[in-house]
Amino acid sequence: MLKRLKQTKLLLLLVIVMSMGCSRSTPMNERKGVVTFKGGPLTLIGPELKVGQKAPDAVLTDNDLAEVKISSFAGKVVILSCVPSLDTKVCDIQTRSFNEKASQLGPDVAILTISMDLPFAQKRWCGAAGVERVKTLSDYKDAQFAKKYGVLIKELHLVSRTVIVLDKQQIIRYIQRVPELTTEPDYDAALNAAKALM
Repeated sequence: MLKRLKQTKLLLLLVIVMSMGCSRSTPMNERKGVVTFKGGPLTLIGPELKVGQKAPDAVLTDNDLAEVKISSFAGKVVILSCVPSLDTKVCDIQTRSFNEKASQLGPDVAILTISMDLPFAQKRWCGAAGVERVKTLSDYKDAQFAKKYGVLIKELHLVSRTVIVLDKQQIIRYIQRVPELTTEPDYDAALNAAKALM
């Protein structure tokens, strides 16, 4: 009986310890005021990635609803063009600009535009815009990319305007977090960073 009581106490203690571990949640890394929308400060969720870090892998959805991993582009220089929504003026300009400038880069460079737009909307937009060199990918399911890359806007649940260049080994070699969402990124700086890796 004493042995059974000790086992029960041990089991109860184990359950308590395990439940405490399960109930603890890790707070998301929040960075307030890093970007603004029409002057109003916004909060970004996720880590602040730095040049020289290995790019996190993330699963996105392409226009045909297939899953695409960032790691599937290893072996190419990658420009990640992150936009809030293709259906806005500045995002439209940004994606068209990278599409036009892509001809300077050749087949060893992949340009990916990432937004929270549904894959159907991205496909419609690409068809209407005549965009062929830029691949659009959606982070609509669970914002996995946005959270891992630290570009999820908490207040809007959209991707912050950011341009990231990865080398062929998927090391981050360039980052521009555009401080005001309504302004365009520095295309030349991103393209020069990509060209230097070819």
